[in-house]
Amino acid sequence: MRAIGQDTFGGPEVLRVVEVERPVPGPAEVLVRVHAAGVNPTDVWHRATGGLAGDAAPIRLGWDVSGVVEAVGIGVTLFRPGDEVFGMPRHPVPAGTYAEYVTSPARHLVRKPAALSHVEAAALPLAALTAWQALVDVAGVREGQRVLVHAAAGGVGHLAVQIAKARGAYVIGTARGAKHGFLREVGADEAVDYTQVDFAEEVRDVDVVVDAIGGEYGPRSLRTLRPGGIVVSLASPAEARLAEQAEPLGLRAAFMAVEADNAGMREVAALAESGRLRPRVDTVLPLEHAAKAHEIAESGRTTGKIVLSVVD
Repeated sequence: MRAIGQDTFGGPEVLRVVEVERPVPGPAEVLVRVHAAGVNPTDVWHRATGGLAGDAAPIRLGWDVSGVVEAVGIGVTLFRPGDEVFGMPRHPVPAGTYAEYVTSPARHLVRKPAALSHVEAAALPLAALTAWQALVDVAGVREGQRVLVHAAAGGVGHLAVQIAKARGAYVIGTARGAKHGFLREVGADEAVDYTQVDFAEEVRDVDVVVDAIGGEYGPRSLRTLRPGGIVVSLASPAEARLAEQAEPLGLRAAFMAVEADNAGMREVAALAESGRLRPRVDTVLPLEHAAKAHEIAESGRTTGKIVLSVVD
């Protein structure tokens, strides 16, 4: 089969098409014929550095997948060949979804919503699970609360806006002014142009902040919170020190990394099936143009998600 591989770490140019053996599903695993694979910032980071675990090259990138079950391993009861599925296999261990086939633990996948194409479904898993776990599992967001989402037009951000709205929250998003129309389309109640004003001066009485930017955004976000509020940082483990700054103020802060989560994926699928969660796909490229996809991702100007199409 064709896949995208790399023999060394570096820029997008290290990515290339390779021919490898088609994998075989082990016990409790399924083999998926990949129709589309999402591209995420963590893919870019792993390509360049090997990630937190320092994975040794060569590695094969990709976690987001949408496709059709080709075969099932011993003990699988959830799926059978022909089922359409999507999910985020094996994270944080490289899954290698930039390929024509991939194996996955069966419970890292759920059935693809009929309302979504494979390209749309592949745009969801990692980013939507990140948003769901930050908002629901960590922050416990509920109806009537006020939520501030940074980088709200980005891959995680635009999904966090929709999930917070589906939970009944009032949502404020930060983004460049040109993206405010898009934020309103996905449900934001307010949009703040961070290039023109200081969000920490404009926004008040927030219950939950979702921060995918990091750096000084975390400490500044504390100023927007009401007592008992929380900043959930997605940016860097170094942001864990923010909790030390938050506690004396009667606030909370937490860093989280996304985990494979069947229950969360089923919630994401249900929201998508109901029409309350829809990914914005900014760019679709064929599998062999993975390096170009990474160049676009590194520009930092994407609205929504980038997806590799494997099956037309």
